[in-house]
Amino acid sequence: MYEFFRDLDRRWIFLLMFLAVSVPILAQLQFPEKPTGLAESTFREIDDLPPGSRVLLAFDYDPASEGELGPMATSFVLHCAAKGHRMYFLALWPVGTRMIEQKIDSVLRADFPHLVYGQDYVNLGFKTGNEGVIKLIVSDFPRAFPADIQGTPVSDIPMMQGIRNLLDLDLIANVSAGYPGTKEWIQYAVTPNPSDIRIVAGCTGVQAPLMYPYIPSQLPGLLAAIKGAAEYEKLVMDRYGHLVHAEDGRVSGIYAEGRRRMGPQLIAHVLMVILIIAGNVIYFVGRRREARS
Repeated sequence: MYEFFRDLDRRWIFLLMFLAVSVPILAQLQFPEKPTGLAESTFREIDDLPPGSRVLLAFDYDPASEGELGPMATSFVLHCAAKGHRMYFLALWPVGTRMIEQKIDSVLRADFPHLVYGQDYVNLGFKTGNEGVIKLIVSDFPRAFPADIQGTPVSDIPMMQGIRNLLDLDLIANVSAGYPGTKEWIQYAVTPNPSDIRIVAGCTGVQAPLMYPYIPSQLPGLLAAIKGAAEYEKLVMDRYGHLVHAEDGRVSGIYAEGRRRMGPQLIAHVLMVILIIAGNVIYFVGRRREARS
């Protein structure tokens, strides 16, 4: 048996990993999620706001990070729409406008057609300048975004009336893949105004450790990678899943993406742990046999 595993062709390992990823995807496996404290605090920050609150949704990511960040962006939009918040979309990444339009189409226009553009939500589009844009909207929002993505002056958009600066909004919900992103929003918006501006965020797994020092005083809620997205998705769907349309008796697929994407990740990680343990066992058995010979 030892010789069999020692001499095992590595292509069998590649095949096992392929099956560990592909089978859960094809079977659309979902495992139970138990939300952690950070996911619950993110949920509460949005859920405790009174209906009609003003939420800034900053989508600072691109298609390369859609796998991790797309589900949490979907859940942010669904949660805000279900609570009746007014949504102000913008992006500090050029392709972020495309990410915004995808969520508006798949969530708001599909499941909340009664919401009116300009009254319930607005897409302000992309503005170049990185943290410079953040510093500007803290003091003068219309100067940074004089018009929406369609070219309509903000003075003609009903929900923009009375928005002088970032302090006139109730919460920032940022989805971040890097720079500029959550760290810059915290440093240039929240830190100078700790009692007036609140933020929750979702970010990639590699970025999450950089956010932990800001928890909880500056960043009360954080969703880290697809795991955080799946936990928050469960919280939102448990409370508001009845508001979205169903396909064949099940909730529409876009609202289960986080939990579905956790399936292959979980199985693949379990397989990796097993392979690491097996490799070490084979190594030490071999060392013991060499010592005896």
